[in-house]
Amino acid sequence: MDSDVSATGLAETADQLAPRRAGLDEKSDAWLVGRARELVAITQTPGSADDQAKYVTEVDALLAEARHRGEPRMVAQLLRSAVAVRVQIRDETQGCGALVEELLAHTRRHGIVLLQADAHALSGRMLLADGAEDDALTEAAVALAMLDEDLAPDLTLGRRTWDLLHANTLMDIGLVLTQLGIYETADQVMTKAHRYIRSSANPHMISVHLINRARMLLGWGLRLERIGDEAAAAQRFATAAAIAVALEPPFRDSLFPHSGEVAAADQVPAIGAAHAFANPCAAHLDRLRALTERTRHPLEAVVVAIARARCLEADGRTSEAVDVLAEARARLDDDPAGGGAEPTMRVGLIREFARLSGPDGGERTTSALELYATELELQLWDMRESRIAQLTTRREHERLTRKHGTIARQALQDPLTGLPNRRALDERLDALSSSPNNLPLAVGLVDLDGFKGVNDRMSHAEGDDVLRVVASTLRDALRGSDMVARYGGDEFIVLLPGAPLHAAEAALGRAAASVANLPNDLSHGVTLSIGVVALRPQETAARALARADAAMYQAKRNGGNAVVASDAGDAAPVTDLA
Repeated sequence: MDSDVSATGLAETADQLAPRRAGLDEKSDAWLVGRARELVAITQTPGSADDQAKYVTEVDALLAEARHRGEPRMVAQLLRSAVAVRVQIRDETQGCGALVEELLAHTRRHGIVLLQADAHALSGRMLLADGAEDDALTEAAVALAMLDEDLAPDLTLGRRTWDLLHANTLMDIGLVLTQLGIYETADQVMTKAHRYIRSSANPHMISVHLINRARMLLGWGLRLERIGDEAAAAQRFATAAAIAVALEPPFRDSLFPHSGEVAAADQVPAIGAAHAFANPCAAHLDRLRALTERTRHPLEAVVVAIARARCLEADGRTSEAVDVLAEARARLDDDPAGGGAEPTMRVGLIREFARLSGPDGGERTTSALELYATELELQLWDMRESRIAQLTTRREHERLTRKHGTIARQALQDPLTGLPNRRALDERLDALSSSPNNLPLAVGLVDLDGFKGVNDRMSHAEGDDVLRVVASTLRDALRGSDMVARYGGDEFIVLLPGAPLHAAEAALGRAAASVANLPNDLSHGVTLSIGVVALRPQETAARALARADAAMYQAKRNGGNAVVASDAGDAAPVTDLA
């Protein structure tokens, strides 16, 4: 684990970590990440309480194995999966607060901004389950502001994985916005997600996206209908039905548990309802009756109930339509969460019930109920407009805050690698070397072997990519308290406070080995020559750097891909990494 975790209150304790499952140590990193994705997919459909508990236990075991291995990006992806599984299982949301905090701290520590944004979005989904809509809105605004930045793809993840993670983050934001009723922005976010999903060519991701978009359009259409904009509502319903048709091919190849060749419209409540909203008729009734039994959340039950009632009404069976709506109302009343985080869906059901039922008071009473519902809807519509304004304001505030922080960081940051620059290094080294209380302090000078050949054979753009990958690998291989700075060109300086020379030599040896083991398409064969020295009492920073430089050149003369530790002016034997 990271050395600075204890400061965040997220230290690995026995009750936080699931036990590592026997056999997982033989699985590859890619297998762990892939299995976690499968578990997220499985929990997106209804299941028994026992099955869901098994899925939580398994994803926790995968996370424990990832923590044991310690690769930061893999840990971040497994943390994301552990949170997503819990968010999707209603009874587990209360248990994922600590995991969300750990995901936020971990991604912040390692600069994994994309998954940090997703952590905020997942936090918003968790808050919605508790009815904390305002806090959820803030989380969505923060996530959007982070994605407003120009995020460069992480080359160590690979472009396809990067696109999948980007799509997941956007979809999580879109789900929060949909539940808050901010449909216009949700639509924009989901449209952007589609670009990343399309490039990934992943049937499951395509299926998830289309289902979420259809759900969003149905909610949007019902909202528009309730303020009297029937034409716009019909357009949303028609689009949702078209999406339902487009879903069928990818759904058959998705990771969703599904029954043979049974259509998605017969298995996914929102998809079956989409067809009925676009064309209410008796032909949909058998399907909707079966889907009523499959609805997982009360809000899903509302959409299916309204679609079913409209089909019954179109078939002249108004009394049965009222009964269906009454059952859905009872289900909402029995739900401890009050039916979810979108109160206007509840009002929509009441409005539909009032429109069809006609109580004993006759037409006047019915008209009064409809008027009441209409007035309430107008108030909620105004609330929605206010919410859009709040989102825009908070997003802009977060963007400006991050921009201000970015400007401050840029003065001390190398723009190519994101590492501290020479100015930041000088300040830190002067602060550490000015007091004997900071000893021991090891200073390492790192130079790339074969880097000039990359620039000569390929291009400076490829060379820049190599510098970024090496910088990231070097940073991830060391402790949180260590400082890695770009000194200039293809040289880096490492400060290891509290590390005796032998410990610093071993740590830098592991870092050099990590670079040497990078795939050739990332490193192009570049390795590291490193000189490391221990700062002496009263020694100036410039003198220590000069000794480290001399030790580094000895590593070069010995063939490179090595660490030379220098003590008392004489270089120690070379640690050869070849």
